[in-house]
Amino acid sequence: MTSFTKKEKILLKKLNTPAKAQDFLNSLKFNFEKDGKRNIHTCRSPLFTLRAGKAHCLEGAMLGAYILSLHGFPPLLLHLKTTKDDYDHVVTPFKIDGLWGALSKTNHAVLRYREPIYKNARELVMSYFHEYFLDNGRKTLRQYSKLVNLNTFEKGWETHRQDLWGIDKVEIIAGKVVEYKK
Repeated sequence: MTSFTKKEKILLKKLNTPAKAQDFLNSLKFNFEKDGKRNIHTCRSPLFTLRAGKAHCLEGAMLGAYILSLHGFPPLLLHLKTTKDDYDHVVTPFKIDGLWGALSKTNHAVLRYREPIYKNARELVMSYFHEYFLDNGRKTLRQYSKLVNLNTFEKGWETHRQDLWGIDKVEIIAGKVVEYKK
């Protein structure tokens, strides 16, 4: 079984706050896949994302969830669903003193980190609503998933050699976001 090296473990232990984990995710290159497009062909485990030095939003969210889990947070994901003409997004929600925040891997700064100031997951999701739009200004965020705890998946998801497509298939919708009308 493959595992994290001593050097990797030391690095991950240093990322002991959500803000430090976010800074680390920001330092990774964006995984545009082999063809340079946003068609996702990989769904690497945290270990292999770390070793690749690049991630798309789902890989970054899983790595962020793993990092936070090393520091007492549950490894959670939250899937933001959009219209078919935009890209969905996955974030890593976390809770501090009863309030929600999130980590995120993206090239769009407005879709990144959220301070833990939101009362619940819906408020957290709504903080992304106004930043989720197309070039013509049309808002595209439509739904969000229930919180997904990665500990409910098979043991060893953190270091799995194969792509984790089972995690990507979680489509349990918790709520709808009301479309913004101008």
